[in-house]
Amino acid sequence: MELEWSKQLSVGNATIDSEHRNLLKVINDVESAIRVRDSSTLPRSFKLLEDCVAVHFADEEKIAQAIGFDFTQNRLEHQYVQNELRQMREELVAKNGSWSESEAVYYSYFLSEWMVEHILQEDMLMKPVLQTYPYDFKPD
Repeated sequence: MELEWSKQLSVGNATIDSEHRNLLKVINDVESAIRVRDSSTLPRSFKLLEDCVAVHFADEEKIAQAIGFDFTQNRLEHQYVQNELRQMREELVAKNGSWSESEAVYYSYFLSEWMVEHILQEDMLMKPVLQTYPYDFKPD
């Protein structure tokens, strides 16, 4: 499923919104590599996804701390997702392009669903507080 950015996904912070846009693009690239069984591109794409997710999660936590938002639940979700992504990458790379259609559908679904839920259910909780700060707010 091709994910696209829309204004409804904005959480009210330039850094977070920009990173979400980038993550949507990277997830689309990973899903494409999974669908076409591109075992040469997949490891690089997945590594990029994991790196972008790590930076994004760290930035979100810094911003949450700076605005006084309780990040306990988000931190647990972040740890879970990073573990899932690592496990997913290891499984897919080990199969070297020979994953089944049902596995391809499952992994693509997980990535799409996770990203949408991450934004709409987790990060949107920060939006009311973030909107009291300038859109380009960054912690010191």
